[in-house]
Amino acid sequence: MVSKRIIPCLDVKDGRVVKGTNFVNLRDAGSAVELSERYYREGADELVFLDITASLEKRKTLLQLVKEVAEVIRIPFTVGGGISQLNDIESLLKAGADKVSLNTSIVKNPDLIKQSSKQFGSQAIVAAIDVKFVNGGYEVFIKGGTEPTGIEAFEWCRKTVDLGAGEILLTSMDRDGTKEGYDLRFLNELVKLVSVPVIASGGAGTKEHFFEAFQDADVEACLAASLFHYQILNIMELKKYLKQNGVNVRL
Repeated sequence: MVSKRIIPCLDVKDGRVVKGTNFVNLRDAGSAVELSERYYREGADELVFLDITASLEKRKTLLQLVKEVAEVIRIPFTVGGGISQLNDIESLLKAGADKVSLNTSIVKNPDLIKQSSKQFGSQAIVAAIDVKFVNGGYEVFIKGGTEPTGIEAFEWCRKTVDLGAGEILLTSMDRDGTKEGYDLRFLNELVKLVSVPVIASGGAGTKEHFFEAFQDADVEACLAASLFHYQILNIMELKKYLKQNGVNVRL
């Protein structure tokens, strides 16, 4: 049986880790390198690093910071933000990333998924999809959640997998930073729809929320940020709770 994963997420802006609510009202949460090292020691299964304003500011991901983070951890490491071509992916993988997370660029150029999964392997390509409930349905947003696309979310999720994405990182913008729990309704449908691992993101507030996502939606991984940044939850304590409640996690 595949172990369920707990993944801290570092949203990086101007070289610092930040966290907001519903993608706005960002506040400082500390040094990316120091937090990465702490999460590695606490038992995180993976780490996600998102340069959240790179696409909006039309620039590349902070390569030096990626190298510094990679030096202090020994767990799979996913990097996203400002990646628009194959050269960007190659640079990040050489800098120490194990996977790249693609969001805005693949909506603008879906063929990038096919090209990148062919060149680097689908296991290195994560489709990061930000969704919001709008007018009775789920819509995909890009550029750090600032731009609606008019694209229906389930349809886009399925298309990214058909094109070669090896994993989906699904963020509910409605739940982001609210601590009200993951969007189980969407996740449940998504897990049934696609054949690749789904990472739940947006809304974790308690240990029970992680349990519900694993138990009720059967996601492969849960991602969280502020809960870990501000030490509301300790990763190892969370994993022990999940293990005691029948969730297969790596201790």
